[in-house]
Amino acid sequence: MNASSLLAHGLVAGYGERSILDNVSLTVPAGHTTAIVGANACGKSTLLRVLSRLLTPEQGSVLLDGNAIHQLPTRRLAQQLGFLPQSPIAPEGITVLELVSRGRHPHQGLFKRWSAADETAVTGALAATHMSELAERHVDELSGGQRQRVWIAMALAQQTDVLLLDEPTTFLDINHQVDVLDLLTDLNQQRGTTIVMVLHELNLAARYADNLLAMANGKVYAAGPPEKILTEQMVHDVFGLESRVIEDPVTGKPMMIPLGRYGARSIP
Repeated sequence: MNASSLLAHGLVAGYGERSILDNVSLTVPAGHTTAIVGANACGKSTLLRVLSRLLTPEQGSVLLDGNAIHQLPTRRLAQQLGFLPQSPIAPEGITVLELVSRGRHPHQGLFKRWSAADETAVTGALAATHMSELAERHVDELSGGQRQRVWIAMALAQQTDVLLLDEPTTFLDINHQVDVLDLLTDLNQQRGTTIVMVLHELNLAARYADNLLAMANGKVYAAGPPEKILTEQMVHDVFGLESRVIEDPVTGKPMMIPLGRYGARSIP
């Protein structure tokens, strides 16, 4: 799989008369994992919706491999870019296999039948997410972590070069959060998929992402490697939080310790 380039220039977007994004420009490093972080209502999910073409910007453009995504045919875009929204809802009574198989729809022509390539893609996606044994189970019978794996399996079956995920770890306990992020890391490293995800947990974002994009008030505050972006000043400016940033003893990447009520007494 070839890494695809995704960039945006001068994005202005919102809902009705409410403006959210204010002249946002960014370049997503191809073949790497980017985590978008920031306080609530700063524009993270809105940015992801514009990048996935679910929301049309009032101004600006998004380019996928040099092509404006709002001018690409829908099927062609779906073959190159996948989007997993926040808290997706599966149709009632659908099985794991049926839902994952829907990831092959962009590759199905009007008269094209299910192919060996489709079968291989679905089987591989189920295996990669450790959902093969649950293929015949109904999605609504699964735990939250299992359901999230099914949705990721569907995105894997789509076999896109770029995968956008809006808060893929929301409502999951820490064990399942790490499980999902490990899975996405494997996808990035083994297939070269460009991954862009919105994450609330700053330390997990710094641990798993190659690139952090911090947003504040509808603008890009800073973007780059976690080692350069996750600083005490950034945490203060973006989240309004006093903190200390130390080295993660496991990965060597930066780790944020909130001070809260303990103030400057907790860490020298």
